[in-house]
Amino acid sequence: MEIYQLRAFVTVAQQGHLTQAAEILHLSQPAVTAQIKAVEEEVGMPLFERSAGGVTLTRAGQELLPRAQAILGAASELLNHARGLKGKLAGRAQIGVTLTPELLRIGPWVAALSEHYPLLELRLQHGVTGDVLNLVRKKELDCGFYLGKNPYVNVHAVKLAELPLCVVVPAGWEKRADLSQPKELGRLPWIGVSQFSSLSKITAELWRELNISPKKVAECDHLSTMLELVASGVGVALARREGAEALAAAGRIVILPGYHKSAELLFVYPAERVGDPLLSVLLAELAPVWGLTPETLARAGAA
Repeated sequence: MEIYQLRAFVTVAQQGHLTQAAEILHLSQPAVTAQIKAVEEEVGMPLFERSAGGVTLTRAGQELLPRAQAILGAASELLNHARGLKGKLAGRAQIGVTLTPELLRIGPWVAALSEHYPLLELRLQHGVTGDVLNLVRKKELDCGFYLGKNPYVNVHAVKLAELPLCVVVPAGWEKRADLSQPKELGRLPWIGVSQFSSLSKITAELWRELNISPKKVAECDHLSTMLELVASGVGVALARREGAEALAAAGRIVILPGYHKSAELLFVYPAERVGDPLLSVLLAELAPVWGLTPETLARAGAA
């Protein structure tokens, strides 16, 4: 039995679907099916039950899964140790970046990495928050920053901060009606958020809480651009409070009291990369920038 076959078995078990597992493994679905069949033939029993909705582990599969995961963990540990023997860390890190560089503290982090690991090549790839998380899940990015809750078991997340959000309107709009009443707020035009941004889910959640269904007059996936649209009189938006306060102080927008949400800012990376020298270095340099404690990293599975 080969390591790659065990990896296919574990990935299919985690995803519960051959197509999703094939996507993560960067293989065709028939190739993954063939690897699972080879494992089943070698152990002499079926490991999955197939259905229209996906696959589930048989009793035998449930028994073998922890042992397969342990073998993959041991193999990864062996490779990590071997890489560490080579001396100074070298290689390439593909990092998903979203939001603003100031918010993510990208400058100090990259500066520290460049100083301490001159052989390490850093590639920053900008994208919408949802895209960054999905690319990390598929292992097309080594790590990245994400705003919102992490729904994937095969992605580890380190919480960096809790970002307060607020509802903002163009200056003067607060006089149009009693905007402390959700019904009146729902009659105003809103700036929507791209479905690929995690802020879209938070905005939709706020609308459900307020029982409103506003008309969207524009759609935007960048927080700074969204605030500029509000200041220009385009519509209402849910925005990051820190960014909104400066425009509110300048009299360009108004922050409505009584409407509050928050979002977790996370550093995410594939779960199977725990202990990987590259990820360990990225986390070690991220910790002082964000004031992360060893306990915080341990809770996230980073230690």
